[in-house]
Amino acid sequence: MRASEFALLHAPTVDARLLLSILPSALLAGLVAVLATIVVERFGGVVGGVLSTVPTTIVAYAIGLHGQAATTDDFRRALAFVPVGILLNAAYLLVWKWLPPRLHALGIKRLLVSTIALALTAWIIVATALTVAHDAMEPSVERTVLCGILAMCVGLALALAATRRVHAAVRGTHRVGMFTFVLRGVGATIVVGVALFISRSGLPLVSGVVSVFPIIFTTVMVATWLAQGSQVPAGAAGPMALGTLSVSSFALLAAWLIPAYGLTEGATLAWFVSVGFVSAPAYLYLRSRQRHLKGVHTPLQPEQVPQ
Repeated sequence: MRASEFALLHAPTVDARLLLSILPSALLAGLVAVLATIVVERFGGVVGGVLSTVPTTIVAYAIGLHGQAATTDDFRRALAFVPVGILLNAAYLLVWKWLPPRLHALGIKRLLVSTIALALTAWIIVATALTVAHDAMEPSVERTVLCGILAMCVGLALALAATRRVHAAVRGTHRVGMFTFVLRGVGATIVVGVALFISRSGLPLVSGVVSVFPIIFTTVMVATWLAQGSQVPAGAAGPMALGTLSVSSFALLAAWLIPAYGLTEGATLAWFVSVGFVSAPAYLYLRSRQRHLKGVHTPLQPEQVPQ
């Protein structure tokens, strides 16, 4: 009896410590998601377009992972596998671009539900298959990094193909409601918290993929769909897929820079390099593509999304 009583009393203490170690980074991710979205919405135009491609919640994940990962190799594996999740996010976004025109006969509500169900189901199935297959091969850290680089290259090719003809997406006229902001913050908190918990369980690859689960993208797509119609999220899908490559860049750089230079210096350097060499060029590329459209003066995206 004494042993069981001790176990019952001891278990909550362990859980509480684990929760307290994860909670700060998870809450930081939620706060960053909300604040970044507010800034993007307020500035709009050129500034908003640049801010939309800046890594945000992934930084909070990297900070939390630095304290949760059992070893440096696990830390690097988790971040190096993030680009695989980003590649899946690009495909997820393009489902919203490709599917609605082909199923428009379903009606608005049924079409929205069908798009969400298909996109999320496909993401989960493919993410699970890739993670299991990669883990079964028991690759070295270097091969996991190579896999991440390959995923980023494929994502770049996919995003460039999707933005080859940049359509003049209709700009939304409704401001984002407080409920949507709260959903994004809560979603980011849950995703990062779960990812950090998984990393603590010794599953770095799963943690890396889960950290970029497209819950924020889903809230954006649903909110803009309901407020503006299916054409608005469809027009944003390609540019958003291209912009999120900066998250892949940050993850790959941080996997090596943080262990080498420390958390603050490594994360800062990875962030600035990703913004300067991925986010800004992506935005300039999209602007140059839009100039080929006659009479188009609308901002790049109807709604920008932090990651």
